[in-house]
Amino acid sequence: MKILLASNSPRRKDLLESLGYDFSVVSVDCEEVYPENLAPEKIASYLSDLKANAFRNLENDEVLITADTIVALENEVLGKPKDEVHAKQMLRKLSGKTHQVYTGITIRSSDKSISKTDVASVTFAAISETEIDFYVKNYKPFDKAGSYGIQEWLGMAKVSKIEGSYFTIMGLPTHLVYEVLKDFE
Repeated sequence: MKILLASNSPRRKDLLESLGYDFSVVSVDCEEVYPENLAPEKIASYLSDLKANAFRNLENDEVLITADTIVALENEVLGKPKDEVHAKQMLRKLSGKTHQVYTGITIRSSDKSISKTDVASVTFAAISETEIDFYVKNYKPFDKAGSYGIQEWLGMAKVSKIEGSYFTIMGLPTHLVYEVLKDFE
């Protein structure tokens, strides 16, 4: 089985390597748009499915993995920030609150496709303006849903509680990937 990871995320690549899989990284050109009325818990798998379906036809021995992560606070989806101002606004919203991180995966072969979503809840302590400025300036979280990476300074310094998989928050629910890939062997 030849595994293809359709993601530019270095975190997803590292996590899949840590699971012990050999794979190739491929690109998918897909506009990540979802219906406005879609519930936050359904968006991540909708987008991972969209990416999987946008990829070329697979050979019989190929398996494609796509993933998408969203952050939701009180049913408001916080995607990737447009710029520094937007990143800081998101972090102010998350400060002192609990939010959900949904990561959807789709694993597809030439004859079947399985999509699953995992959720984790993350609680931030209060984040001061100085801390927000420091984080955005030094870590530039512009490619991250919710404007933060759990594995970076903000996650280490300000996350007070996690319920669920840390790896789901990083962007790849490794336990789901492992279980689903067994169905493709």
